Amino acid sequence: MRVLNIGSLNIDRTYTVRRFVRPKETIRALKYEEFCGGKGLNQSIALAKAGVETYHAGAVGCDGETLVDMLTDSGVHTEYIEHLEGPSGHAVIQVNEEGQNNIIIVGGANEKVSREYIYQILQKFEPGDMVLLQNEVPNIGFAMEEAKKRKMLVAFNPSPINEAIDQCDLGLVDYFILNEVEGGALAGESMDDIEGIQIKLTEMYPDASFVLTLGEKGAVFFNKKEVHRQNGFQVETVDTTGAGDTFCGYFLAGVATGNTYGECLRVACSAGALAVGKKGAAAGIPEKTEVFEFLGSK
Repeated sequence: MRVLNIGSLNIDRTYTVRRFVRPKETIRALKYEEFCGGKGLNQSIALAKAGVETYHAGAVGCDGETLVDMLTDSGVHTEYIEHLEGPSGHAVIQVNEEGQNNIIIVGGANEKVSREYIYQILQKFEPGDMVLLQNEVPNIGFAMEEAKKRKMLVAFNPSPINEAIDQCDLGLVDYFILNEVEGGALAGESMDDIEGIQIKLTEMYPDASFVLTLGEKGAVFFNKKEVHRQNGFQVETVDTTGAGDTFCGYFLAGVATGNTYGECLRVACSAGALAVGKKGAAAGIPEKTEVFEFLGSK
């Protein structure tokens, strides 16, 4: 199975601070760094490092060659990426001393991913291949529809959760990858009511499978037939940026290679745990060998 990720490509401008800036306040950053990021790029790299044949579709601006190079160096096929005029997408990220983050996204070239482009790229894929989508580029609903016409599997990470998702036929999705906030928003339930989220989502989308990540508590997989839970792995937190994307890529890689859902969860949780121990989003994604060495020590 090949995986096509139609997703964002961002330059992450990261500011290390003692604490997050408050309204009307000016603070001095302890450090400034730039990293390659974007949920699309991160998830493609995680998929490729987990051993899946991964293709990235998306757009960069005149400042985006570093983003393409990082994907290529990580084993991702990049020949379908568009090179456009203007700036690439970028993110402004604060990381505090506890390793928590908050993020502002600027769309840049990501906002120019057109229906025509998506249609042309999807024609290169076959029944049984998977398309992965997030909510940082436009026309994701169109991508779901066209992928289903080609009998592809559709995986969706609805992040950031906003009104654009209302324009998508989520009944087309085979795999939802969600955190508590996203799961609660889709289900119309409190993010703390995990059981309520499970019940509501399986009622709303009975043909889909769901993964709900719970931070340091681990993750749960569920559909109308089965449920699997995986506890989190305790590690020192350096930077949580990209940990969810690492989990997503490793989980879907397990699905693509035919692993059981329980094993997919176990590997993905360990990869996500390793990611929080490193600085940067894409830079923190572990190699497959690291993940299995970590699991072997548990």
